[in-house]
Amino acid sequence: MDELAKCTCIICGEPKSEGIHIVSEFICDACEAEMVHTDVKEEKYNYFIHQMKQIWVQKNA
Repeated sequence: MDELAKCTCIICGEPKSEGIHIVSEFICDACEAEMVHTDVKEEKYNYFIHQMKQIWVQKNA
């Protein structure tokens, strides 16, 4: 992939050029960093889990 190409992050929905690909989905660096520093007791944690489940839902659709 061209480094300048932008992919849409499945967490924030923004087009970004830096991040990771999991299966066929993309998570930007900022969201990845926020996810790993979010405590399981925080409300945002459940949002991240819900968004990550979309990777498997879309793969199996």
